[in-house]
Amino acid sequence: MHINGGSDMSTLLRFAALAGLAFAAFAAPAIAAESNEFRVARQPGLVYIQAIIMEEKKLIEKHAAALGMKDVKVQWAIITSGGVMTEAIISNSIDIAITGVSNMLLAWGKTGNIKMVTGVAGVPFKLLTRNAKVKSIKDFGPDDRIAVPTIRASMQAMMMGIALEQAYGIGHHGRLDSNQVQLGHPDAMQALLSPQHEVNSHFSIPPFQDIALKSPLVHHVLTSTDVLGGPASITNAWGTQRFVEANPIKMKAFIAALDEASDMVMHDTRLAAEIYLAITKEKITVDELVAVIKQPGAIFSSTPQRSMLWAEYMHRIGLIKQKPASWKDYTFPLIHDRNGS
Repeated sequence: MHINGGSDMSTLLRFAALAGLAFAAFAAPAIAAESNEFRVARQPGLVYIQAIIMEEKKLIEKHAAALGMKDVKVQWAIITSGGVMTEAIISNSIDIAITGVSNMLLAWGKTGNIKMVTGVAGVPFKLLTRNAKVKSIKDFGPDDRIAVPTIRASMQAMMMGIALEQAYGIGHHGRLDSNQVQLGHPDAMQALLSPQHEVNSHFSIPPFQDIALKSPLVHHVLTSTDVLGGPASITNAWGTQRFVEANPIKMKAFIAALDEASDMVMHDTRLAAEIYLAITKEKITVDELVAVIKQPGAIFSSTPQRSMLWAEYMHRIGLIKQKPASWKDYTFPLIHDRNGS
């Protein structure tokens, strides 16, 4: 299943309304018996490579069987917008979302009962443009259109806000809100590479940014690790307290599967890249993708790293009311024994 989020969605308002309606439902007692169904959704891009490996190699099924649940049926979906993914979690259309950390934090802030199950990945991601006059984030004008997966709420939108505050000062994070257009990464890349398309910029992720940068029309404006001062997790897996507590076997199997997939990415990188490209058909060679995976600043781990950067920023600009004291406040105890941040 592949779902693309529409650009006309008022994402934050829908988050608030749906989360408010769903709060009581999430607080309901957990169901005792686990079903054999497990619905997981991800977005497109290299920061979801472990999910692709998990699906292709049936790793959740493997680990669930080892834990005594031999008939798990995992249904995978691709949803290009983190905002649409949040709606799917809240409406109980999926069980686990694999998206940007910011989507999880927005939902956590609204309900308190949605939390991170695991970290997933983080790679340096780039703001790209085909406007030759744009050399820094200060150069974008009112006619520039910048594609992001979810307006204001995606990791790309958050990164843009942080960069704008570095350029203009605290409180200027929203200067380019009206420039943002909601497009999933594959569609955004195609728009960027089309000279007549109104979307002339894209805050991208690998491998879409690496493919786009092959064009002489495209150059990069900034890189996430420069803005953040180093690497950080940008994707995570998350769900509702009700589902996580009601499904301990599936949760253990999910984490074990993600750990196995992460180990493959780090230690059998070429095989991981081959699996990824066999499924996605993206126009990048195996050697090129291996180099992207091995680049400095790339993280592929279920242990979240520097996720508090996002939480602190989102609290300061008012997107979440409560400021977490640590990363454990918005994660389930399943990974509290790890050296996260």
